[in-house]
Amino acid sequence: MKDIDILKTIADNVVEMEEELTAKNSKKALEMNINPLTIINQGLVIGMNEAGRLFEENEYFVPELLLCSDAMYAGLEVVTPHIKKEETHVLGKVVIGVVEGDTHDIGKNLVKVLLQASGFEIIDLGRNVPARDFVDKAKQVDADLICLSTLMTTTMGEMKKVIELLKEERLRDRVKVLVGGGPISESFARSIGADGYGENAAGAVRVAKRVLNIPDALAS
Repeated sequence: MKDIDILKTIADNVVEMEEELTAKNSKKALEMNINPLTIINQGLVIGMNEAGRLFEENEYFVPELLLCSDAMYAGLEVVTPHIKKEETHVLGKVVIGVVEGDTHDIGKNLVKVLLQASGFEIIDLGRNVPARDFVDKAKQVDADLICLSTLMTTTMGEMKKVIELLKEERLRDRVKVLVGGGPISESFARSIGADGYGENAAGAVRVAKRVLNIPDALAS
């Protein structure tokens, strides 16, 4: 089986909500010496993106989307331990989470995996996180970057709250802020004063490195 075939199979497994097959074929891809990040980006992520499209077009509903995400996570569980970190030292500390009012964490989790693979130390606050918690944790751990995620337009304003609180705490010059998620755009990121916008998981890593002045060598 060719690399492109097994990657397409993994993507299809995710779309078809086949948790066991996704894990099995992810393991097979590793045995074929396919780069773990390639398996994630060109297999698991492609499948989850297709599931998201089907959801948007009302062909899939919440139960199907959750089963697709379970399949994707099964693949991630197999692949993630095989990702080699680029650096022997920590590139920076990142506080990451989904803003208050939103519990969709698939995108956040993908960004977390790739940031960890790239050599960052991650402090994951999870879902539905109040703005104050992001700032308090960043202050506590001396974070270099805060990554904020949302998939809901109604919670986008929470991202601006984080930036305003950083200013109040006189931390804004020291802590960079990266935003991302379905409704987020480059122009929105600029409008709230964020330092960067990640269009997708791999893009978020590139932007994180750029805003922290770290050379980008992440495999895609």
